[in-house]
Amino acid sequence: METLECQPLYLDIREFYEGLNMKVDQQIPLLLVERQALNEAMEGEKRGHHHLPETRGLCMSEEQIVSTVSRRPRFGPGFSIIELVTEPFRLTRQCEVTAILILFGLPRLLTGSILAHEMMHAWLRLKGYRGLSPEIEEGICQVLAHMWLDSEIMSGSGSNIASSSSSSSGPSKKGARSQFERKLGDFFKHQIESDSSPAYGDGFRSRQRGCAQIWSRSTLDHIRFTGSFPL
Repeated sequence: METLECQPLYLDIREFYEGLNMKVDQQIPLLLVERQALNEAMEGEKRGHHHLPETRGLCMSEEQIVSTVSRRPRFGPGFSIIELVTEPFRLTRQCEVTAILILFGLPRLLTGSILAHEMMHAWLRLKGYRGLSPEIEEGICQVLAHMWLDSEIMSGSGSNIASSSSSSSGPSKKGARSQFERKLGDFFKHQIESDSSPAYGDGFRSRQRGCAQIWSRSTLDHIRFTGSFPL
């Protein structure tokens, strides 16, 4: 996926957040970038907890110029990239978040789960959540990524025939998932569940145990004012 191709997925995930009553009002640029550009952007960031060496997404707060993938690459023998078109994109700071960067070339479901994770970072910053520990912040972000994968797998598990009723939700935009897609989604979920890192893995598992309460206003207020999850 190139940056332009990824925009419909971005809109889907924004709608996913709205469905959780967690609308992200700010129009945050989403850019797909190469590994080098992602690494350079990470070096320019003054905040954040990065899952090195496997960082595949970044919620940015600083003004930078990043190189974004603007056109699908051409492949040569052995699937080697022989032409990859990039262009500079200047990020300006108008709020706490300047852009979300995602590593180029990943499958749609993985790209979406990373984007759902980074969107939670953006939501927390825009809503004024400060000083959260890595376990709290990354754990919640991983829960959102896991929830989005669940929603994608479940939404496509049935018929892809849109309802003919005139419901306010309108026809479904998602067709039935293939067995391969469902297995791929389950694999990405398992990666989140079995992550061994203290912040991402332990954080996810501790947040998952309280998942039903995470989205209540009292729970979010508790996290904001205490920096910890309710016991």
